[in-house]
Amino acid sequence: MTQTDKETLELAALETRVDELIKTIEGLANENVALRNQQASLTAERATLIEKTEQARTRVEAMIARLKAMETRS
Repeated sequence: MTQTDKETLELAALETRVDELIKTIEGLANENVALRNQQASLTAERATLIEKTEQARTRVEAMIARLKAMETRS
């Protein structure tokens, strides 16, 4: 095998490796976008749940206050 043949094989191997790296980078970039979208969705869902929890807490506190008021009247 000549030096030129070796260099050609090495160059082909390097080219293959670079192509694999490019595919990996593209895959990671796509995954990153998906994860960012998921994070935004989960953050919005969390905010909604916090708001609903606060509303429920307010209603429960109001019910407790009414019960205590009824208790003191009796």
